Amino acid sequence: MFDAIAPSYDRLNHVLSLDVDRLWRRHALRYIVDGTPQRILDVACGTGDSTISAAKAAAEGSEVIGVDISEGMLALVRDKAEKAGVSDRVSVETGDGEALRFDDRSFDRVTCAFGIRNFEHKDLGLAEMFRVLRPGGRVVILELSVPGNPLLRWLYDLYFLHILPWIGGKVSGEKAAYKYLPASVHNFPAPEEFCKMIQDAGFCSARFRTFSLGLCRLYLGEKPSQGD
Repeated sequence: MFDAIAPSYDRLNHVLSLDVDRLWRRHALRYIVDGTPQRILDVACGTGDSTISAAKAAAEGSEVIGVDISEGMLALVRDKAEKAGVSDRVSVETGDGEALRFDDRSFDRVTCAFGIRNFEHKDLGLAEMFRVLRPGGRVVILELSVPGNPLLRWLYDLYFLHILPWIGGKVSGEKAAYKYLPASVHNFPAPEEFCKMIQDAGFCSARFRTFSLGLCRLYLGEKPSQGD
């Protein structure tokens, strides 16, 4: 499905979100880069918007690796990294977020933007993120969410359940993919429940921030330092 919608994915994302997704990624970036050389893993990186942003913002000597199960998406990341002038610090590979190939304690940051809702077993994905993080490292997760306000929820459902699938289907030719999107958001755990899943994976200080009246949430967790 993601291979099929890859060519139109970026254009539709920015148009359908009124470009607000760029702002959400900038918020997340503040918790990813820290001004020192870092090794950063972007899980379920998609077309690489977050991968490229991290590579551009990270200190000299940093390395950013993007992993996604869709080779169609990864082809776009390679092209975007070249055009952005960061191909020397970005690498991408096909991989399963529930079974990462990387060594234990090999990354300073692990991030996942709008991808973890697609994991069949979110607990396994979180456990893998914890495993590959170094002690003291941080996980930074962005995910779409459903507004709590009843009026906003009604407008949200009107747009995401009816208008978005029609527009997405017309542009991409894959209406089913844009029906899947709102369904996956509705089925995602509530913020408090997902924070508990983060803690159950071993992270401490699990917390979330809400953006755009509940349309998006940023989840954070820290891997305890050795001896904690």
